[in-house]
Amino acid sequence: MDGAWILLGMMGAGKSTVGRALARLADVPFQDTDSLLELRFGRRVASVFAVYGEEAFRSHETSILEGLESGPGVLATGGGIVLAPENWEHFRRLGTTIFIDVPIEQLKARLVKSKKRRPLLEHSDWESRFDALAEVRYPLYRQADIHFNVNAEHLEGAAEQLYERLTS
Repeated sequence: MDGAWILLGMMGAGKSTVGRALARLADVPFQDTDSLLELRFGRRVASVFAVYGEEAFRSHETSILEGLESGPGVLATGGGIVLAPENWEHFRRLGTTIFIDVPIEQLKARLVKSKKRRPLLEHSDWESRFDALAEVRYPLYRQADIHFNVNAEHLEGAAEQLYERLTS
């Protein structure tokens, strides 16, 4: 493994879940940019958005990437991290980007079931907001080094499939 495997994709794609399992399979460290931001601020992502706003959140995401060292590992990222062009330079420095691509309807179904608050979807018509975010982000996700389609509900199985693809 040269550098980290960096997981990109929409909220609800399972980047953190797949990332943890992938790191276990590869026996490398796992990190999550959202968790690193929560440690920095001492509050949950939703609270960071509410208190400081999205612009500050995005700026700190970039700062987190700047502070990471290159090396073996798995890095799960926030869904909007691809919006800042300078983040792509950090991705290239850190390792290989992997777009975790889950069908939109499956993502929406997961988000309905999820107990995790998604600050950008705190709207009465959250599905339209989600579609608008996807429209902007999908072309950026497609710039990833690897495009990995996930159609399975069982994310552990997806991690095993991805690991096999990355190591064969």
